[in-house]
Amino acid sequence: MKIRGRIFAVDDDELIVSMLARALKSEGYEVHFQTTPQDVVANILAWQPDIVFLDVDLAEEINGFDILAALKKEEVGAEVVMLTADDSAESAIRAMKLGAVEYFTKPFNLDEIKIITGNIIENIRRKAEIDYHRERICPYFEHGLVGESPQMKEILKTAEKLVQARAETILVTGESGSGKEVLARYLHCRRQKAEGNGQGPFFAVNCTALPENLIESELFGHAKGAFTDARTEKKGIFELAADGTLLLDEIGDMRLDLQAKLLRVMEERTVRRLGGSVDLPVQATVIVTTNKDLKAAAEQGGFRKDLFFRLSAFAMELPPLRERGEDILLLARHFLRYFANKYLKKGIKEFSGDAEKALLAYGWPGNVRELRNIIERCVVLEEMETITREQLLPKLGGWADSGPSGSARIILPEEGLSLGELEKDLIRQALERTNANQTKAAKLLDISYDTLRYQMKKFGLG
Repeated sequence: MKIRGRIFAVDDDELIVSMLARALKSEGYEVHFQTTPQDVVANILAWQPDIVFLDVDLAEEINGFDILAALKKEEVGAEVVMLTADDSAESAIRAMKLGAVEYFTKPFNLDEIKIITGNIIENIRRKAEIDYHRERICPYFEHGLVGESPQMKEILKTAEKLVQARAETILVTGESGSGKEVLARYLHCRRQKAEGNGQGPFFAVNCTALPENLIESELFGHAKGAFTDARTEKKGIFELAADGTLLLDEIGDMRLDLQAKLLRVMEERTVRRLGGSVDLPVQATVIVTTNKDLKAAAEQGGFRKDLFFRLSAFAMELPPLRERGEDILLLARHFLRYFANKYLKKGIKEFSGDAEKALLAYGWPGNVRELRNIIERCVVLEEMETITREQLLPKLGGWADSGPSGSARIILPEEGLSLGELEKDLIRQALERTNANQTKAAKLLDISYDTLRYQMKKFGLG
């Protein structure tokens, strides 16, 4: 018979616990019991039951309420059902306040015990399923914040520390596509779970996408009549985020005057609407991201030093995918499973050996986002059980093999490619990687500074 659940019963009356054990075993439950309070909390912790049946009147030195309180203090996951000969309302109320889910007065009806036990087990299973799906829909799973590389293990370790510390402001840096927003959403999910509500909102604002004349109103809100079109009052995103998370993407591109206002919000944890006179509390976790070197920008006057110092207190840097060689195949297989399920293409199960070599040889200038998009495209367009190297090559833009020295070399796709577009793309990547430092970009491309300037002018990149 399949075990329906694990029950731990504690009562000093051997007749009662034997009757209870016999009745529950007949329903498919695994039952363990003891008749003394000695080491009962440790024994329950070790046995890990789903439900604990606990007698109130165990002994003079310790009663069921004391044990219930100890179980809750130890954060035991089991639900507790109290048993007692005391039928007073006060006793029942006390049990419920301490966290019991049910309360039975002796003598009790065994059929009722069976029904209630079944209901409790069903609720436990349902809650576990809801928690599981809540975790699964977290973008941590969907978009691939996974990895076995030392860098990612350290990132996840740091993330947990920041969650436990309830850090109010977190800076996440890294190249485009490295997973900054994914990490932000992961931090949000973990923070919500740690605080036990799981319902806080997540707002993401791209600091470069909003028009300059609207960004203040969007972030801070406005009072009625604050400006010409302010016909009604409006809450800003800092207010709307409430006890959730606000992500400010590409903070390095924010205007200096807005940076000053943002610094005030972060330091005082209050926000004032445009045209308003009341300071409103900010309860949201604020996560800011950028692909720029904020320290260099601060030294050059393009970013406020005081804001940089405030943000750098809790900073995390995501490594580019090319520095996470151990994670490439892990991520590729993860995305393959995810998109095969999403697009009902479960017949697609794996990569060929040559395809895996191609994935490892590619430079991944677009990082995890590029890998995710390529695998999604493969799943949508292909039908074979195994994704081959030939199917991958066109999607990798030709970079999918290694030359004699071990460095990546270009494989010309059958349909050909535009040499000019390839050259332009490589120059753009070099500029992005060096934060537009043309001297460093020229060195990366192994060309002179003057040649780089000429090519940038030729392709309209500068």
